[in-house]
Amino acid sequence: MVFKIALLGLGTVGTGTAKILLDTAGRNPLLQGIEIAKVGVRSLDKPREVQLPLELMTTDLEEIVTNPEIDIVVELLGGLEPARSLMLKAIAQGKHIVTANKAVISRYGDEIFAAAEEAGVYVMLEAAVGGGIPVIQPLKQALGVNRIHSITGIVNGTTNYILTRMQREGGEFADILADAQRLGYAEADPTADVDGLDAADKIAILASIAFAGRINLSDVHCEGIRQVSAADIVYAEKLGFVIKLLAVAKRDPMATGDNPKSETIQLRVHPTLVAKTHPLASINDVYNGIVVEGEPIGQVIFSGPGAGSGPTASAVVSDILNIAAVLKTDLEAKQLHPLLSCAHQHYCNVAPISDLVTRFYARFLSQDHPGVIGHLGTSFGKHHVSLESVVQIGFQGNLAEIVVVTHDVREGNFREALDEIRTLEAVDSIPSILRVL
Repeated sequence: MVFKIALLGLGTVGTGTAKILLDTAGRNPLLQGIEIAKVGVRSLDKPREVQLPLELMTTDLEEIVTNPEIDIVVELLGGLEPARSLMLKAIAQGKHIVTANKAVISRYGDEIFAAAEEAGVYVMLEAAVGGGIPVIQPLKQALGVNRIHSITGIVNGTTNYILTRMQREGGEFADILADAQRLGYAEADPTADVDGLDAADKIAILASIAFAGRINLSDVHCEGIRQVSAADIVYAEKLGFVIKLLAVAKRDPMATGDNPKSETIQLRVHPTLVAKTHPLASINDVYNGIVVEGEPIGQVIFSGPGAGSGPTASAVVSDILNIAAVLKTDLEAKQLHPLLSCAHQHYCNVAPISDLVTRFYARFLSQDHPGVIGHLGTSFGKHHVSLESVVQIGFQGNLAEIVVVTHDVREGNFREALDEIRTLEAVDSIPSILRVL
C-alpha cells in the first residue's frame, strides 16, 4: 500500500523532508510506502538542493489540495495565508494535514481542528514547536496519563542565541542582534522572535495539549528581550542566575476540582532569571529546552535543536509516518484515533498576569542620598512585598545602582509598590524589571 503526499513548499524544511522521504535506507520500513506525488513551489526555475522529477512540481497550489490522488498534504509554506486557506480546502477534500506552521495553528487552530474532526482527518503538528524535539506526541501519548502541572520552555532559538552571546561576551542587545542578523540567526525583521511572539504561539499550542482546551492567543502575556541589558546579565551572574526567554504554561496552584473546563492556567512569555542549577540554564545558543512537570511522573526534560532543515524535517516525517501507520492498520475505522486527533471544545480560563505569584528582580537608579534603601523597603512593605536581598551595586555617573530580589509576591502588589517608588524624589528610574523562576 502506497500513500501519496504533497509538499506545499520546498524551502529549508521542505527540502529536508524530501531528502528523508527519498532516502529511506536504514529508516522505518513504513517510509517505503510513502510517495511524493506533488510539490507546490513559487518558482519552477529556482535551483534546489534536492532533485525531483519536473512533472511533480507545480505552482498551482489549489490544484494540489483538490487532487483526488493525494492522501496527505504537508504544509510548509509558513505565514498565515495562503497556508490557512489551503489547509482548510485540503481538509474539506478529505486529506490529512501535516504542518510546521505554529502561527496558523495558534491563531486558527479552533477552526482547523473543528473542520478536521468533521471531515474525519488528522492534523499533525509536531514540527510546529521545538524543531526536531519530539514534544507534541509525547504530551498526547506517553505523558497523557499524567496530570500536567506545568510546561516551562526555551522555545525560540534566536533569542536564546542572543542571550547566550550577551552572557558570554558582555555585549549589548542591539549590537548582538545586528550580528545575529548578519550571520543569519535572526531575521531582517526580528520582531516575532525578540518580542516573544513566536514563543507565545508555541506555548499556546503546548498548553492546549497539556490542559486539553483551546487557547486564545491574546490571553498569553508576552514580553520580549529588548529591555535586557548587559548590566542585567552581569548582575544575574553575580546572583547565581542566567537570563533566558521562557515560555510558561502552568496550572494555577489555587485552582481546585477535577473539571478541566473550570480550571485556571497561567500563560506567559518573558525574560526570566533562571538559577544556574536549573536544567534550562545550560540550554544555550540556538538550542531549545522544555521541562514538563506532572503527577505522577515528576519532571521530564526535552532538549535539542529547535530549528533547521534536518531536525524540523525529522518531526514532519514522523507525523507523516504516524498517519500512514494508522491508515495502514485501520482502513475501516469510522472514527479518528484518539491519541492522534484533537477535539477540544472548551477554552481554557487564563489568569491575568496581575494574579501571578513569583519572585522579581528589579534594578533602580537613585540619587546617592542617605536612607534611599530604607525608603524602598518601606514602600515595598506597604504593599506586602517581602525582600530577599537589597544590594547597592555601584554607580552610573552620579546615580547609585540598587538591585532588589523579592520573595514570592503577587505581581499586582509588586507593580503597585513600583508605582509608589517611582514617585520618590530620590529615585531616578527603574531600568530593569525581570521575573525570577
